[in-house]
Amino acid sequence: METGIRDIPDYPSPGILFKDITPLLADPALFAKAVDALAAAHRPGSGAEVDVVAGVEARGFIFGAGVALALGVGFVPIRKKGKLPYATVSAEYTLEYGTAVIEVHEDAVRPGQRVLLLDDVLATGGTAEAAAGLLEQVGAEVVALSFLVELGFLGGRDRLAGRQVNSLLHY
Repeated sequence: METGIRDIPDYPSPGILFKDITPLLADPALFAKAVDALAAAHRPGSGAEVDVVAGVEARGFIFGAGVALALGVGFVPIRKKGKLPYATVSAEYTLEYGTAVIEVHEDAVRPGQRVLLLDDVLATGGTAEAAAGLLEQVGAEVVALSFLVELGFLGGRDRLAGRQVNSLLHY
């Protein structure tokens, strides 16, 4: 099956094989297929329905917004520090090369809302772990975390142990 994912060697640094999703985004049929597949487990009647979809900046926005529309629910952006205009809560997390901070509006979800957290790639799991924690901090129930691509050799799924994790493509 055509995935629309191309390999870019030595990007962003030597020794890294980057999974580039831009060909998938440029192909309307593949993009629609990816959004539909990411939404499938949460459609009405699935038993895993959600009230809102949250997406992590920036490519999580692309898929998250599409999935939210497909499910007929709202979308919540999780952004880098300083990018949201209203009162926020934040989480600092460790990357393989330093630390980063993400934020969500303190009123982004109502207590008890069921949330699907979406991002493009599951690598080490640090961003996903921090984003899920932020959503829970503001009262959400994170039903599942879904990703277009999972880089299994980096162990991100292990870091998210105890959570429902779904990925469409595994490398």
